[in-house]
Amino acid sequence: MQTPSTREIADTEVRDEERPDTEHEEEVREEPRDESSELLASDDNEQFRRRWESIQTGFVDEPRETVEQADELVAQVMKRVAEGFATERERLEQQWGRGEDVSTEDLRVSLQRYRGFFERLLSA
Repeated sequence: MQTPSTREIADTEVRDEERPDTEHEEEVREEPRDESSELLASDDNEQFRRRWESIQTGFVDEPRETVEQADELVAQVMKRVAEGFATERERLEQQWGRGEDVSTEDLRVSLQRYRGFFERLLSA
């Protein structure tokens, strides 16, 4: 085993000093999402976001009405998400009802969607 020279140590220290101090900064990483983890179509997501922004801007002038509209919008989003899960469940049940085997991959994707949604609910 070779011992590093004083020059090598000095070069390492200089490189370390030039590196920004990120020890105390939190690293924010976007986790890649596949489409199976999406609860709603991207068009629906965008439409709901626009409606939320519109509702939120009305709070100063009409706080009570704004809260009522927010409640209604959240209920609509929850209904849409539940409909998506119900549609998927019906598709699987129809296959089972016809005596068809559902592929393990289809079941895995379904379980991943349920798990993702479950984790989001618990972390909110």
